[in-house]
Amino acid sequence: MDLEIISQLPSQPADLPPILFIHGAFTDAWCWDEHFLPYFADQGYPSYAVSLRGHGKSKGELLTASLNDYLQDVLQVVETFGKKPILVGHSMGGMVVQKYLANQHPAQAAILMASPPPSGLMSSISYLTMTQPFLAWQLGMMFGTGYASAQTLQQALVSRELNSEEIQRYTPHIQNESWRILWDLSMGDLPLPPRRSNVPMLVLGAGKDAFFHPLTSLWTAQCYGANHHTFQDLTHAMMLESEWQTVADFSLQWLDRKLLLSKNA
Repeated sequence: MDLEIISQLPSQPADLPPILFIHGAFTDAWCWDEHFLPYFADQGYPSYAVSLRGHGKSKGELLTASLNDYLQDVLQVVETFGKKPILVGHSMGGMVVQKYLANQHPAQAAILMASPPPSGLMSSISYLTMTQPFLAWQLGMMFGTGYASAQTLQQALVSRELNSEEIQRYTPHIQNESWRILWDLSMGDLPLPPRRSNVPMLVLGAGKDAFFHPLTSLWTAQCYGANHHTFQDLTHAMMLESEWQTVADFSLQWLDRKLLLSKNA
C-alpha cells in the first residue's frame, strides 16, 4: 500500500524509539505536523505520522476500509522501524492503537488521545446526539461529502475561535470517511474484552470534548490499567489547540519516566 508518511527527525541522534502518530476520522497525517512532529523531534524522538489508506495522499479504497485495514497500514509503517515504536493515536486512531495492542504487536509505549473506549462508539454517539444534535447531523453528512463548515470545525476541533487563516489551512485536510469504520467502531470489530497490557499506556481526555464525555477516558484507562489525565479546558483536537504544548509536555514527561523505568527494570 502506497501510504503518505510525514516525518520530522532530531537534529542530534538521542537513541530514543520512534514515535508513530495516528490521526482520527475525517483528516490525515497533517494534523500532527502543525505542532507535534517538530516538537517531539526537537526532544530527540524520531517522529512520524501516517495518513491511513484513502486519507490525505495515501492510496487505497476509503469507503469500505475497515479497522483491520487501518491496523495493517500501521503495521506496514512499523515494519520499517529498527526499534519498537511508541504509538500515539487520536480519536479513531486511538482505537487503531487499541487493536494493535490487542493483537500483541510490539510497542514501547502507547498514548490514547480523545479516543473511543474499548466498548465502542455507541454511548458516545448517544452523548453527542443528546448534547449537540446539530453537530451530530453535520458529522453524519461528512461521512459522504467530506464537507465541513467553519462552524463545524469550530465545534468539533478546538476551544478557541478559529481565525480565517486557520480555517483556510485546516479545510483542505477535512475529508469524508469510511462507512465501514463506523460499524467497526460501534460494534463490528471492537478490542473486547480489554486486557491489561505490559505495554505502558497513557490515556488523555479533554474536559470540553464534544464527542467523548470526560469520564470516557477515565473508564478507558481503568480498563487497561493505564495512567490517565484530563485537560479540563481543552476540546477534541488537543494537538491543534493553542495550548497544544501543555499536552505535548505532559506526554513527553510521562514517556521519559516510563522509558527510564524500563531501562532500569
